[in-house]
Amino acid sequence: MSQVQDRLFAGKVALVTGGGTGIGKGIAKELAARGAHVIIASRSLENLTPAVAEVTAQGGSIEAHIMDVRNTDQIEALLKTVKQTRRGIDFLVNNAAGNFLVPTRKLSYNGWKTVIDIVLNGTFYCTKVFGEDMIERGEGGKIINIVATYAWHGSPGVVHSAAAKAGVVALTRSLAVEWAPYDLQINAIAPGPIEGTGGQERLFPDEVVEAVRQSIPAKRLGQTSEVGKAAAFLLSPDASFITGEVLTMDGGAWLGKGMLERFAEMPTFRKGTP
Repeated sequence: MSQVQDRLFAGKVALVTGGGTGIGKGIAKELAARGAHVIIASRSLENLTPAVAEVTAQGGSIEAHIMDVRNTDQIEALLKTVKQTRRGIDFLVNNAAGNFLVPTRKLSYNGWKTVIDIVLNGTFYCTKVFGEDMIERGEGGKIINIVATYAWHGSPGVVHSAAAKAGVVALTRSLAVEWAPYDLQINAIAPGPIEGTGGQERLFPDEVVEAVRQSIPAKRLGQTSEVGKAAAFLLSPDASFITGEVLTMDGGAWLGKGMLERFAEMPTFRKGTP
């Protein structure tokens, strides 16, 4: 969906962390196209401004705010800002993430902490602040957490991210049970290799990206728009009896194998120079 085509989410307010690029942007565009007012938040305004311009040009309603998901003061401040003009957030998409490819023996303590803080702690902080407000308003709400399939099958070079994402899966399922009585549905999406996120090009050599593509039963990478449509489904009334689930979107890639084994065999990785 590139233009506002239906009003499924008319009157709804959605917050997408890390919504200026990649998967977050794909989700933001889809929700705006379905009539939601979308708020995208990131540490850098530079990452947000182009997305705002693109969604606005397509007739969507969107605004951008600077927010570091590791900073609870900034999260609480954003909630207060939103509530000055709107009743609060109806949909929360915890998409903000940090990752880099590194052999575990080369992973610094600070590198480990940074990824854990953004992915796991940031997801918890945002969920606690905005989820508690949903509960207090008594109108229900929906939360989606973006994870990764290596959270359960593991992969070399991403031990920090895999551990953090696994924590988010546990958080998703635990809160799905605990907050169900408040009419909150909490689910996760686990995308596989997605084209246009910058991650493939940034983390892997071209030959590895092609090897990954060929290892996927669907023989292609996913699209950010596909993740956006999946998020729209989970946020829609059609998914009102779904909670605590992890929707895998990887063309079957994780079934029977992880996606990085070939890279782990390369001399550059074994030498600790990804």
